Amino acid sequence: MLRRAGPSLRHFLLERNCGAGYSSCSSEAKMSRPVQARRLEGVDKNIWVEFVKLAATYSTVNLGQGFPDFPPPDFLKEEFTRALSGEKHMLHQYTRAFGHPPLVKILAQLFGKLLGQDLDPMTNVMVTVGAYQALFCCFQAFVDEGDEVIIIEPFFDCYEPMVKMAGGTPVFIPLRPKAPKDGKLMSSADWQLDPAELASKFSERTKAIVLNSPNNPLGKVFSREELELIADLCVKHDALCISDEVYEWLVYDGKEHVRIASLQGMWDRTVSIGSAGKTFSVTGWKVGWTVGPNRLLQHIRTVHQNSVYHCATAAQEVVAQGFQREFEHYGKPDSYFVQLPKEMQQKRDQLVQSLVAVGMKPIVPEGTYFLVADISEFKSDVPDVPNSDEPYDSRFAKWMVKNKGLAAIPLSAFYCGPHKNNYNSFIRFCFAKEEATLKAADDILQKWKLEKTTP
Repeated sequence: MLRRAGPSLRHFLLERNCGAGYSSCSSEAKMSRPVQARRLEGVDKNIWVEFVKLAATYSTVNLGQGFPDFPPPDFLKEEFTRALSGEKHMLHQYTRAFGHPPLVKILAQLFGKLLGQDLDPMTNVMVTVGAYQALFCCFQAFVDEGDEVIIIEPFFDCYEPMVKMAGGTPVFIPLRPKAPKDGKLMSSADWQLDPAELASKFSERTKAIVLNSPNNPLGKVFSREELELIADLCVKHDALCISDEVYEWLVYDGKEHVRIASLQGMWDRTVSIGSAGKTFSVTGWKVGWTVGPNRLLQHIRTVHQNSVYHCATAAQEVVAQGFQREFEHYGKPDSYFVQLPKEMQQKRDQLVQSLVAVGMKPIVPEGTYFLVADISEFKSDVPDVPNSDEPYDSRFAKWMVKNKGLAAIPLSAFYCGPHKNNYNSFIRFCFAKEEATLKAADDILQKWKLEKTTP
């Protein structure tokens, strides 16, 4: 028979304190000292937390958050089923901390070919929990207090807080739009860096520049000439390049995705980041990777082994099989890397037509899941509020999801605080959606158009 446990030490101490007149006998004592680390100051707000909640509450069609609502390719689903139900029971256990061997081997094989490098899978490739963790590891590994990191605006919103949390100082440079000729729709290619302005941002304090091509949110694919400008400045100032290339396979209209690490002088100073979520339409699997020279990746491995340490084995196995299949079919018509951008370009064109029909002015993207649209013509629906702290596009996006049931993200969310009102008449839509979703969005827009034209 089990002996009943006696009073705990905590119970004994509470009884003693109560007898001595301590006030803590009826409630836990509250801490009065600050608990938040200084590195978290000013980085607590997140656009996705707010707008995902709004979309879940009001939206009938969510074109805000960037994820496909269509299934991944059949061959990948079959590999996933096989990995979970097959005889390889060790896929349910830990694998190599820096990347499942089959995955890093095929990544080294594929990207070695694309970059013109002989890659060692054990030292030139590291797997992460999505590209998000890869970015975090880079900033933690390379950025010290006093270091400056150049960020091109508009930028994926995590870059700024991650730089600040590492102790660095973000330095912002905007892509500046140039009006298209002959009344054509603006393209993401019309948003360009000013070479002199970019050069002025580099100094002896510059540790790195963050490059995102194809760019989220704009869909811009940086040209070889633009990348050579950035590369020359990196070499001149001995700066690193953190190259976020998660949309590398989603490039349209015959555009070329140029990998900056392949340019002269850049391999030794570049970490290239990729994502299985964007590559195979499986954003929930959270498998990403870094590719680069060992002299850089050794420091990223140090951060990884002292934080996340390990990524899901089964997901890595399935992604490895997916890449093996794509490597064997590379450039062929049945390659997913060939088929997906064709399908996505059609979805892009469909959404462009829907937005034009209702009076918005879309900026036609060269790549990614996203397009940005000018909402200047809609200020009669949502009048501006002078001297408001909230950018106009943010208020418009909130009004649209609440009143029209259509979710999008304000472009100002992708700018630093002082620049948010410079580009506050644009919102970002995600077109990586199945036909029914895009049709439902078009229905909302057509109804909206009818309401605007009816007296």
